[in-house]
Amino acid sequence: LFLGGRKGCNMAITMTLPLYRSSVMLASRSSRIVNTRFLSSSSSHPFVLSHPKDVDTIIGGSGTKRGRIVCVTSGKGGVGKTTSAASFATGLASRGHKTCVVDFDIGLRNLDIHLGMERRVIFDFVNVLMEECSLSQALIKDKREKHLSMLAASQTRDKESLTVEGVEKVLADLSKTFDYVVLDSPAGIESGARHAMYFADDAIIVTNPELSSCRDADKMVGFVSSRSRRAEIGDDVDPVSQTLLITRYDAQRAVAEECLSLNDIEELLGLPIIGVIPESKDVLTCTNLGTPIITLGDDNPAAGAYSDMVDRFLGEEKDLRFITPEPVSFFKRFFG
Repeated sequence: LFLGGRKGCNMAITMTLPLYRSSVMLASRSSRIVNTRFLSSSSSHPFVLSHPKDVDTIIGGSGTKRGRIVCVTSGKGGVGKTTSAASFATGLASRGHKTCVVDFDIGLRNLDIHLGMERRVIFDFVNVLMEECSLSQALIKDKREKHLSMLAASQTRDKESLTVEGVEKVLADLSKTFDYVVLDSPAGIESGARHAMYFADDAIIVTNPELSSCRDADKMVGFVSSRSRRAEIGDDVDPVSQTLLITRYDAQRAVAEECLSLNDIEELLGLPIIGVIPESKDVLTCTNLGTPIITLGDDNPAAGAYSDMVDRFLGEEKDLRFITPEPVSFFKRFFG
């Protein structure tokens, strides 16, 4: 592949896609049988977090009995979940929706850094679960957006600190106060990710335009479809609404067939695309500054793409931007 250059990459993608498509059904099947002990008795316990029907009649918190729970998740690490969760939550708050974003990555928290709150964390999610503090003591209000709050993950505890009953109680309390509760899930299918997706009303699956990322994302689609509380309740409620967020997209490379195209990804995963975030060096800069990239405004391509994504989630129809290569000027072609 490396010796073949662009030609080798095109050949690799062409040869690998049919093999991948044949494995999708097997991956989806396996996602339904892994860890069958998890939440095996959860459907029998009383509804502390109100019934999903309470939020299915109207999109958003206004006019419903509780706020909507949105899980930002993926199968593969490093695809931009926390970056996306921070900008998504900030975008909701900037539009007047009371929003709380919760870090579920127990032991490896990063959301506080993305929001510039790392020095303000006194109590965390596990402290609330263990009743070592109240929920209001652990919530941190954003300095920029008055409608945005964060609940940090513990940096020292183990993921086994999470329990179905404990998580449900915290989410029930949050959903009484906030219009949207955004859950920043860790990668994979371990405890933190499973607890995050279990109570979700909506799931935003984050992936990069590469085969390994899409394969792992497909596994998460299967888990959300079969292991969520809505799936356990069954035909009485709508399933979890799943959408696809594609990050680090390079339209030039997609046209050159050096990475998966949007059509490839849609065909592989079968989910509607809620947003396409172009590759941007500004993401790293904003992370180091503790500023969600969406705050850079619409003139910045990545910020504009995240803003469009928030609007689509809220029901507004918007065309996808930044999905075709920018035209190259004569001087750039001539001088390189």
